[in-house]
Amino acid sequence: MFSVMMLQRALFGKTVHGLSRLLTSSRVSKFSDSVSAKEDDSPSNTDESQNKSPTSDIETPTGEEDVARLVKEAATYSDVKDTSWSTSPYPADVPTFVEEEKVVKPKIDPLETCIVLFPGQGTIKVGSVQRYLRFPQARELFEMANEILDFDLLKLCLKGPQEKLDQTRFNQPATVLTSLAALERLREERPRVFDTCVAAAGYSLGELTALIFSGALTFEDGVRLVSVRGNAMQYASEKSPQGMMSVYCAPDAKLSEACKDAQKWALDNGVEEPVCQVAIYLYTQSKILAGNIEALEYIEKNAKKYNLSKLTRLPVSGAFHTKLMEPALKSFGKMLYTMKIDDPRCQVYSNFKAHSYSNSKLIKKYLLKQIVSPVKWEQTMQLLYSRPPGTAFPRTFDVGSGGRMATILKLINLKAHDHCISV
Repeated sequence: MFSVMMLQRALFGKTVHGLSRLLTSSRVSKFSDSVSAKEDDSPSNTDESQNKSPTSDIETPTGEEDVARLVKEAATYSDVKDTSWSTSPYPADVPTFVEEEKVVKPKIDPLETCIVLFPGQGTIKVGSVQRYLRFPQARELFEMANEILDFDLLKLCLKGPQEKLDQTRFNQPATVLTSLAALERLREERPRVFDTCVAAAGYSLGELTALIFSGALTFEDGVRLVSVRGNAMQYASEKSPQGMMSVYCAPDAKLSEACKDAQKWALDNGVEEPVCQVAIYLYTQSKILAGNIEALEYIEKNAKKYNLSKLTRLPVSGAFHTKLMEPALKSFGKMLYTMKIDDPRCQVYSNFKAHSYSNSKLIKKYLLKQIVSPVKWEQTMQLLYSRPPGTAFPRTFDVGSGGRMATILKLINLKAHDHCISV
């Protein structure tokens, strides 16, 4: 009796061992079918598969035919779909496969999100920053900026004179710091803005403010970069008399023809390679032109001929966003490429491309192009607020412009403006 039991155990152990080797061999064969032909032709793999049998190492002292039959019958899959025997550590109503789950993501109410807009150069006046200085962090930002810039920017913002504040090398850092100070007011009064912001956009210079706000640029690097940008564009502005001018375009306006004629007139009057072009697409009826002073003067004198009206010179000395700014690229690019750019924590829209940055590597490339290329502000706003009919608009915060960015938004998208708050 005892010897019979021992024989049964030996046979059972060898059967299981052989079964294990069969299953292993089966898995290897399936994997081999999926690899490249080059691997299948390997001599070592071929010899091994031909010379070794799955049951070659089973030692059967007696009953070899019975053992072989048991192994053959054991390696079947007829009941593989029968899971009645299995148990699970999870409740019975929990799906066992991911594809069985119908995951329903909660929809985000647009009114629970927000967009932040920042202004460009030429919006601040002497003393306008005073309303933000009651917030301690705002004053500290100016103190840190003073150390980086090596001059008293806050004093200039508070006491002027306005003529000095309007200079590009001073106005650009002053504009960015005023917007960042306004953010401190927003942080105190509406702290959830920083958690619910889904996108930020800045008008011209304001794009750098948006990148600082998003965390793509640190505060220190942002201030240094703005300072270099302002000085570089001031330098380019002094190369020749130039400027910018806003114009209102009637439906039948001949703006392109006006710019070509203005360039020709300037060339005839001794200007080498004159420039006159759209520098900023503000909204449908309004554009900002930039170029040589001679060309701008021609358009002012002949506005009616081209159905242009409401011509207004901007308080800047340079033809920003045209090729007249090319002398600014060298020093700005040199500083820009020394800086680390992180991924922004919210979408930031590029003035150059009119859509959000797809990756942080493009930020450096597009910031350089922005200086000498038109600002596509209207196109940016159209894309930023595009949504299906009946969809609510997010809240928008106009930060630091004194309401100017909100006014422009109203002229582009009235419904989006209904949810805009000036800070």
